[in-house]
Amino acid sequence: MTHPPVSAQLAAALDAARRGWPVFPLRPGTKRPALHGKDRCPRTGPCTAVHATWEQRATTDPELIRRTWQSEAFNVGIATGPAGLVVIDLDLPKNRKDEKDAPSGATSFAALCERTGQPAPATFTLRTASGGQHRYFTTPPGLRLGNTAGKLAARIDTRAWGGYVVAPGSVVDGRAYEVTDLTPPVPLPAWLRAALAPAPRPTGVVAMPQPGNAPRYVLAALRSEVHNVATAPDGARNATLLRAARALGRFIAAGDLSRAEAEQALSGAAAANATQPQRYYDDVIARGLDWSIAHNPRGRQTA
Repeated sequence: MTHPPVSAQLAAALDAARRGWPVFPLRPGTKRPALHGKDRCPRTGPCTAVHATWEQRATTDPELIRRTWQSEAFNVGIATGPAGLVVIDLDLPKNRKDEKDAPSGATSFAALCERTGQPAPATFTLRTASGGQHRYFTTPPGLRLGNTAGKLAARIDTRAWGGYVVAPGSVVDGRAYEVTDLTPPVPLPAWLRAALAPAPRPTGVVAMPQPGNAPRYVLAALRSEVHNVATAPDGARNATLLRAARALGRFIAAGDLSRAEAEQALSGAAAANATQPQRYYDDVIARGLDWSIAHNPRGRQTA
């Protein structure tokens, strides 16, 4: 299989960045991220404090983009959440012979628009490598939508925070992602915002820790950090959790708080309204405590 020249993929990445869409490399000829995963994280560079995901490492920095894409003909991924985009992914039936009984995503989307009394809006659109469509929409500041699969209808998925799409100019299985409508992305229609909005979730109730032997000032600090983590917004929860672990680690080093008490309290706070698997938060806690204990080697350490 031949891949497009490096210069073509570099141009595609720079074009997306100029539109304000953060990009990251995908393996040549595929839709899979080329960046290391958590299991192989070297804990260096942007991952020194905590593993940085492809969404966090996506960039619009032209110099960083040039350094990355000049080395290899990577495909281009667009991190839709940081780009302020919701992309409607309209798939084809897996078996084209079944299309009469299993309409395509595009057909279902047109039907949805008709039922709302609104025409399908003209907006930036791609034809995907499989023959489907990607329709790009912008979101207003403060609206944080996630990904969906089949929520609107069969063969209609959406990509927003936590998701990505393959950018124009990328090639998968020898077929290119091509722009079919150059109209700048339009705002996500109100009816789609309502349909994609997640169901309200109850605010997690966190039991405040009660370490039996901790001094009052340590207990006050512990309760404060638990509150900060439990109430942190999605985009700031990981950083808040890391700061909390580092703040509490010095009390462990001084012998005023046990590690088990700190871990239990922070883990429970992170679980309130969690958006990541619990093991992810526990890893952040462990490394934050390890760092703080190592940098505050005074007094005894408790188990």
